[in-house]
Amino acid sequence: MVRSVAIGLTGLLACFLIFALGTPAGAAASCKAASSSGGLSVGATKCKPFRKARLIRGKAYAPASAPARVKKVIAWANRIRNKPYIYGGGHGSFNDNGYDCSGSVSYALRGGRFVAYPLASTGFMNWRSSGKGRWISVYANSGHAYMIVAGLRFDTSMTPGNGPGWSKSLRSTPGSFTVRHPAGF
Repeated sequence: MVRSVAIGLTGLLACFLIFALGTPAGAAASCKAASSSGGLSVGATKCKPFRKARLIRGKAYAPASAPARVKKVIAWANRIRNKPYIYGGGHGSFNDNGYDCSGSVSYALRGGRFVAYPLASTGFMNWRSSGKGRWISVYANSGHAYMIVAGLRFDTSMTPGNGPGWSKSLRSTPGSFTVRHPAGF
């Protein structure tokens, strides 16, 4: 009896932490496992996976429902968040000491196998499909590029630090940016 209650309380705590702190990839699955482990049960309506990425202390966490390639984009973007801004950074090679706007977008998209080589912001103006995507939208003009991934903005401006980073706030893009996305995403 004591063990069942402890396991049930552990399941409740896991769900609480997921909702309070966000969910790293795969963590939402622990709700289902915790509720079926005996003891107190947790209803399915209380442990729904998040549909948007979570931002915790500057790091993005993909929702459990995101496709694997989107999760990879988020993971790769997290690798270079807080790297310094370097004009032209990330264009000679994906691996660099710092990144500019399109270099950082290219690096992150490389993680999901959406680009084979780094693109300049003008290259993103005609990249893939026109319009907003369900999971990924790249905004580009002749001088800047950034993207929205699972509801979070990955950008080199208006974010913490002086290089690539995540933000919950979206930018105003009044007609001066083209919006592109990979088909199906």
